[in-house]
Amino acid sequence: MAKYETKSLRNLAVVGHGGTGKTSLCESLLFVSGKTERLGKVDDGSSSLDFEPEEQKRRISITSAATFTEWDKNKITIIDTPGDSNFAFDIKCSMSVVDNTLIVVDAVGGVEFQTQKVWEIADEYNLPRIIFVNRMDRERANFQTALASIKSKFKQKTTAVFLPIGAEDKFTGVVDLIGMKAYLASEGKGPARTTEIPAALMDEVKSCRETMVEDIAEADDELMNKYLETGELSLEELKTGLKKGIAAGALVPVLCGSAIKNIGISPLLDLIVGSLRSPADREPMQGKKPQTGEAEERKPLEDAPFSAIVFKTIADPYAGRLTMFRVYSGKLSADSNVYNASKKITEKFGHIFLPEGKTQKQTDILIPGDIGVVAKLKETVTGDTLCFEKAPVIFDKVAVPPPIMSFAIEPKTRGDEDKIASSIHRLTEEDPTIVFTRNVETKEMILSGMGQVHIEVNIDKMKRKFGVEVNLNTPKIPYKETIKGKTNIQGRYKKQSGGRGQFGDCWIDIEPLPRGSGFKFEDKIVGGVIPGQYRPAVEKGIVEAAAKGVLAGYPVVDFKISLTDGSYHTVDSSEMAFKIAGSMAFQKGVMDCQPILLEPIVNISIEIPEEYMGDVIGDLNSRRGRVMGMDANGSLQIIKGQVPLAEILKYAPDLRSMTSGRGNFTYTESHYEEVPSYIAEKIIAEFKKNKEE
Repeated sequence: MAKYETKSLRNLAVVGHGGTGKTSLCESLLFVSGKTERLGKVDDGSSSLDFEPEEQKRRISITSAATFTEWDKNKITIIDTPGDSNFAFDIKCSMSVVDNTLIVVDAVGGVEFQTQKVWEIADEYNLPRIIFVNRMDRERANFQTALASIKSKFKQKTTAVFLPIGAEDKFTGVVDLIGMKAYLASEGKGPARTTEIPAALMDEVKSCRETMVEDIAEADDELMNKYLETGELSLEELKTGLKKGIAAGALVPVLCGSAIKNIGISPLLDLIVGSLRSPADREPMQGKKPQTGEAEERKPLEDAPFSAIVFKTIADPYAGRLTMFRVYSGKLSADSNVYNASKKITEKFGHIFLPEGKTQKQTDILIPGDIGVVAKLKETVTGDTLCFEKAPVIFDKVAVPPPIMSFAIEPKTRGDEDKIASSIHRLTEEDPTIVFTRNVETKEMILSGMGQVHIEVNIDKMKRKFGVEVNLNTPKIPYKETIKGKTNIQGRYKKQSGGRGQFGDCWIDIEPLPRGSGFKFEDKIVGGVIPGQYRPAVEKGIVEAAAKGVLAGYPVVDFKISLTDGSYHTVDSSEMAFKIAGSMAFQKGVMDCQPILLEPIVNISIEIPEEYMGDVIGDLNSRRGRVMGMDANGSLQIIKGQVPLAEILKYAPDLRSMTSGRGNFTYTESHYEEVPSYIAEKIIAEFKKNKEE
């Protein structure tokens, strides 16, 4: 491959709602530019970017895949991202390291929820963007309707630079309003065929071009003055103005075409290399000095100190860990020692590669703007900053969102418990939004993630990559038991069966403590009615009984025990006898103290479009939730409240269903509250039934 300078590089993330044809568009870009010999297709599994078996099974992208191609003496690196919000972290990581964004919108569906989410991420990273209205060959495809949807949803100025020739099964090409050319389908590699603009379209073309010229002129004061004076702009002025407007975020061009028919692809490639910014055009990358925390910037220059950030890790059972990173400054050669400023360690780089979907192409050197891959780094993970030790820097990493859905997992094969932990550890290297914990109270292994699809995909990966199969179950709720009343109760244990017997006798006071206080034991014995060596055994028996619960098998909390009286036998008494006596007293006494069940309550924050407020609040109330307040985040509303954990175990799919996929939520543990009696009765009855069985 030819050696490129940073100014000849373009890198972009292809983003948008699921089902808009992002992967198909990437495959078409690769085919038309000559990177691939045939057009890869998602439906038949021949895509070079959707290569994971889990993707081919579901026919959706579930992980970002990077590749590169060449066009007009420029190298274009493309990152094809998922369209499902289950994989939002992966999307954001990819968008955090590119210089431009290509947003794909469906010609029938228009702007959908995930399109708006990626637009917000593009705003966060100040990414220039272009929009491609795809699938113009579909039934009911309508470019003007899609354009109206785009204009109504986004505050930035958008302008059509392409117009379709026909639609649905009569879609045959596009008109480039800047160059005033018509392009037909690309029948293979290289530029598309050009033809005259159809006469029937000329009135619409002239009208739309006039609007486009005004939009471009408005993005630049100098061009605006020229346009007001002369009423026109030259071809070069339009191209320059468009590039400036895109880079400044003042203008977003809208193109159209069909990925599977290779229509509009060649002029899209022209616009990518002609109008999108190179890494050399972007502002310096801002970081901090690890030692002092002072601001440190890195310019995209080859002679600057090397710096890069890791944005993706792939756990490969054969190749080991693959680490994907973006170079921001300096050069990196193969067989280098690289400092991981985040971990304060040095990693040995062997061969370095450029990503090509499921494969990699070896290279000798990487420069600013390059996306690179290296294998078998020992400790480096997603989000780490790589640099040279003599000039260290740390860049901000993408925050990992908290999980929103959990499943209890158990191995299908006995003895695989240890394999589960090690396999999931490998998966969390690849995807830090997967969280594995062991619930001490319910004695379950818990796998948490961003939704059911997210967790199921990782379970499939675990089986394929590491040979471990598990069952997914609904997690048990870690209920607790406590008391409301007081009592004084005797625990007496006497056993005589020939020879030495067992005898332990104690009196205890049981009383409630404020919520969250735990357990308190007080020895109030006066004199020697119970010898000192036996009193700790009473406490031990109570602690063990409390852990097993009295009502429904859940631990008893927030109570105080006072050991007040008792008796002993000089021969038959023992620590074991007093331990049993203490346990008996506690179990009997709790039932006299108005025992109740407690359930965990969580703080929940739900982000939704305003039109779903009524439905979501009504649903939250039906889940025994309480609305504590409301806030706004741009066009979205945030409902803050509290709700029992038991009511939101499957809230993620329910919320997505209620809001047409446009709702998100997070939750954190808050406190415990009494379970309503009608629910407590069912839980207790279920416990007794299982105990009898």
